[in-house]
Amino acid sequence: METPNTDLTATSADPSAPVRFDTKLAVLLREDLETWQRLNVTAFLVSGIGTEIPDVIGEPYADADGNDYLRMFRQPVLVFEGTKETLTAAHGRALSRGVALSVFTSDLFATGNDRDNRAAVRAVGRDQLDLVGLAVYGPKNAVDKIVKGARMHP
Repeated sequence: METPNTDLTATSADPSAPVRFDTKLAVLLREDLETWQRLNVTAFLVSGIGTEIPDVIGEPYADADGNDYLRMFRQPVLVFEGTKETLTAAHGRALSRGVALSVFTSDLFATGNDRDNRAAVRAVGRDQLDLVGLAVYGPKNAVDKIVKGARMHP
């Protein structure tokens, strides 16, 4: 897996300037999913990125009353959609580029736990995976090429 440079870069020396990232975190969903499936798949997919790439997680949050909140991603998560063929092509491009990648297959809708989820994916060869979603994290230009052909989720 490629380890991207996770440095934050600003457009100027001004500390109030917007922060730009040289990395991208993207989720690609199959366009025929129901709304509940899209939400569920997205949550599962990004959890994989967050647990394996510690640099993608920002600092803890706190409100003015001193209540503490969990850390979240330090940058936006872009959500795309595409056809089954678009997901298959993106999956192949992600594997060939060695970026951080999580997958969700249609079989996982029928399982109820992590052990069975892993077994369902392991039982199918790479080219036969019925992908309904994937998440990728890596250098911005590599992720752009991986999700080529997909459109932003409405």
